[in-house]
Amino acid sequence: MRSCGFEFQAMSSVCEIRLDGDDETALAAAAQRAIAEVRRIETTYSRYRADSIVSRINAAAGTGVPTEVDDETSALLDFAGELYALSDGLFDITSGVLRRVWDFKGRQLPDPDRLRALLPLMGWPQVERQGCEVHLAQAGMELDFGGFGKEYAADRAMAVLAEAGLRHGFVNLGGDIRVLGPRADGSAWRFGIQHPRSDTDTIASVDMVEGALASSGDYERFFELDGQRYCHILDPRTGWPVRGWASVSVTAPACVAAGALSTIAMLKGERALDFLETQRASFFAVDTALHTFHHEQPDARRFDHGAPP
Repeated sequence: MRSCGFEFQAMSSVCEIRLDGDDETALAAAAQRAIAEVRRIETTYSRYRADSIVSRINAAAGTGVPTEVDDETSALLDFAGELYALSDGLFDITSGVLRRVWDFKGRQLPDPDRLRALLPLMGWPQVERQGCEVHLAQAGMELDFGGFGKEYAADRAMAVLAEAGLRHGFVNLGGDIRVLGPRADGSAWRFGIQHPRSDTDTIASVDMVEGALASSGDYERFFELDGQRYCHILDPRTGWPVRGWASVSVTAPACVAAGALSTIAMLKGERALDFLETQRASFFAVDTALHTFHHEQPDARRFDHGAPP
């Protein structure tokens, strides 16, 4: 029985598919089909490609001319609406316009007037949908699927592998993980959870034979200025970064669910743990003082604490 790893770059992340099986050629062929599916999703929903469906919707904002979308895109828009409602408006795929004023590479705070001018361009209720058509009410509005794009791609890649008859392996897209099944010997895969204040250390680990793991944190894209950390997770009500949590990791049956819950928890601030418990989620959370909080459902794999550096 072989264990084969297939590494690739996608969605600005280092990615890996790992599979156990007897036929290395079949494993490689299935992995390539799964990688092709990840790249298809990246191409279809990238805001950086003028020919993507997202860019075409955004380009038509405020024109009164709707954009026709396929069933897959319509289902993702339905999901975005569900997340908006679940999060009380905090998870909003129209908030990507805030990247126009936040420069994390340049380590600069936005001009307050420019930031305030963007706030009216945000709001899921301004996304007009009728049947298979979608239109953004105001010129300058944008949709951004980045909040669940990698997680959706991980789920789809896993589905491609399952359709090929594979039962042992996982997909890891830059830390968004979907497990296909246990190792060939029946044992679990072990995944480390990054320490939010170290690039090389883990703070906990979790064993998994199925389901998904996703993490959100203030360490992914950030800068520090005058002793304050500013991260890329932005509150659509104010346009400013969230505070309170260094990282939140969630396990769930699907990666889109794990990723959405971890991001919403970051946005919820002091209400994060109550929110996750009401969702019956298993989680491992670290606040900015590096205190840890965790909760497991009775049938979930248990998070194991690591030693902070």
